[in-house]
Amino acid sequence: MTDPTSHAEYNAWHQLDHRPENLALDGVAHGERWVHSPDCAESTRTCEVLDGVHYVNSYWFRDPVDESFAQWQNLAVRTFQLGRRPDVRLSRRLAMGTFMPVKGYVSPRCLLSADALPIRPNRGISLVATRVQDPNGSVSEQFFAKQDREVIPALLKCEEVAGVWTFSSYSTTLDVGRDSDDGVTFAEDDRTSSGQVRIVMVFLDGDPALHLADRARRGIELEPTPLEEGIELLFSGVLRNIEPWNWTWFDS
Repeated sequence: MTDPTSHAEYNAWHQLDHRPENLALDGVAHGERWVHSPDCAESTRTCEVLDGVHYVNSYWFRDPVDESFAQWQNLAVRTFQLGRRPDVRLSRRLAMGTFMPVKGYVSPRCLLSADALPIRPNRGISLVATRVQDPNGSVSEQFFAKQDREVIPALLKCEEVAGVWTFSSYSTTLDVGRDSDDGVTFAEDDRTSSGQVRIVMVFLDGDPALHLADRARRGIELEPTPLEEGIELLFSGVLRNIEPWNWTWFDS
């Protein structure tokens, strides 16, 4: 946010206007947003580009994805022309991107499918974003294998965890050779290659702060270790769910 006093105005627009319009599109399967509240930020590790992030959005698109994505972008253009995009003056996007869902995992205590997990209510998420130097190299492959077969199965044993989804980027403003000033969410660009950014999103039933404490007790490390060269940590932290009209996290 560019103005610390505008969080209520921004959230009223996003939750009561922008998000409902997006969810009404045929091509949008689901969309949700979380807040990186001050108490969550105390334990966050982040790169310089993402330092100070306040909110994270996630949208899921139905096939055919290209048509659904175009429909979503057209809505953004139309609402801007109607003067319904106050976000252009209230906020600055630190990062944007499109991602391929890699795999969904569900806690044994939850009986729903992985596809239903993002739609299921949650109390927040744990989010880890990394950038791999060589998306197709052996270091990346070993890192992904460790996440899939060791780290995430351990996570699913945590009481607060409902499930996990992993994502691999098609194109992001965090790719080497790109930056958020490009102002676009998706770009075919010779300067970048797909798969540079990897995301692990953990869906939480319990308080995000309690989840971090539980994870620490269990010794579960989602972040790359110093020995895993070529894997750069971009963001590791927890975010809370957003309840309508309860937008006071940043009030002084």
